[in-house]
Amino acid sequence: MNEQEILPYHVIEPETGRVPILISVPHSGTAFPDNIRDHYDQKLIEAPDDTDWFVHKLYDFAPAMGITMIRAEYSRWVIDLNRDPESAPLYDDGRLITELCPTSTFAGEPIYKDHHMPGRKEIERRLEVYYWPYYNKVSEILKALKSKFGKVLLWDAHSIRQYVPLIRKEVFPDVILGDNNEKTADRLLIETALVSLKNSKLKVEHNYPFKGGHLTRYFGKPEEKQHALQLEMTKINYMDNKEIHYDIDRANIVRKRLKATFDNLIKQLKSL
Repeated sequence: MNEQEILPYHVIEPETGRVPILISVPHSGTAFPDNIRDHYDQKLIEAPDDTDWFVHKLYDFAPAMGITMIRAEYSRWVIDLNRDPESAPLYDDGRLITELCPTSTFAGEPIYKDHHMPGRKEIERRLEVYYWPYYNKVSEILKALKSKFGKVLLWDAHSIRQYVPLIRKEVFPDVILGDNNEKTADRLLIETALVSLKNSKLKVEHNYPFKGGHLTRYFGKPEEKQHALQLEMTKINYMDNKEIHYDIDRANIVRKRLKATFDNLIKQLKSL
């Protein structure tokens, strides 16, 4: 697919009265541009394992609630939209942290053919073509929503395999709400989300082992009434036991809880 053929993002507009929430899905894209596609291990990119599979489908109830959505078109293996553009590490506890332009999978497999890893010039090109357009569009949407409502919330939606030993020796909790140690959102919004999520059978953690990636930290400015929260979810909650296929029954349980959470967040936002 040629990089000129599609934008690096797709925006889904609300189907009903707009509310001040934007859901971002930066890791569900699977496209690879034609000009670099041959640089990768072709077998691996048939189904990039580190993709946040079906997250945009899991949240596709949101437009009917008045929520705007944006999702990435390209794979995170082209460039990771949730990493610092200068490749500053998000964590310093020794865990595996893939690069801005990843060169290996979460399992440690090299994703590029020999001598095809991107250099600095290519990384800069990818920032310009894929990374900053996504950030600019998110900024544009947030600005418009804030102008209309006086406040806005970015919800950055992610998923991960239940067990990734290079990141954590134990299985992950069902969901992890991240706000960079309560720096990216008003405390009332954080509490609203936590209470709503905990009102279920899900095992919920807060800021551990994830506390929000670069998107949450970059856009979360509660002092300016621009809030950001990240939700990481283990794939087993909405996929089959092998974490390959979408499981409608499991997904519907999670969707019901997410809908209730957004209902409560919409109400809380009105009071801020």
